[in-house]
Amino acid sequence: MRRLLSGFAACLVLSACQGLPATTDTEILRARDTQNAPPGADPDSCYARTITPAIIETVTEQVLVQPPQIGTDGTISYPAVYRTETRQEIVRERRELWFETLCDEEMTSEFVASVQRALAARGYFGAAITGRLDRATRAAIRAYQKSQGVDSDVLSLAAARKLGLSAVERQK
Repeated sequence: MRRLLSGFAACLVLSACQGLPATTDTEILRARDTQNAPPGADPDSCYARTITPAIIETVTEQVLVQPPQIGTDGTISYPAVYRTETRQEIVRERRELWFETLCDEEMTSEFVASVQRALAARGYFGAAITGRLDRATRAAIRAYQKSQGVDSDVLSLAAARKLGLSAVERQK
């Protein structure tokens, strides 16, 4: 029984130390079809909203209530008394990020294949060029965009432009 409990405790400790990234939730919206578009959004554009949840940590501390009573000869006549306090602290606030993205009709298999080739040329994509927006492609998109401050597997318009795959608007 003791071995079973220690094994269970070890599993809990290991799972807590995995350092898994916080999951993000991304939704794509066409500005004209929703009231939830970002302020000032072009109605003919599509936007993605990525929500990264807050990270909350439970902190447990032992707080000294009464110090120990120590005699002149160094013997402890009364041990220290501690109280356990548990509180939750927000390690990272919830974040919401809006960014312009390509609309569904632009994400053709030919375009996705071009994205895969562009990411492969930059060392982010190592799988076969399939033209499908699969898990490997989404992981490569996320890795590429992360350095640009967008932690999402949805291709932003800015990233598509930086990859040379989408037209850059002229300065007026």
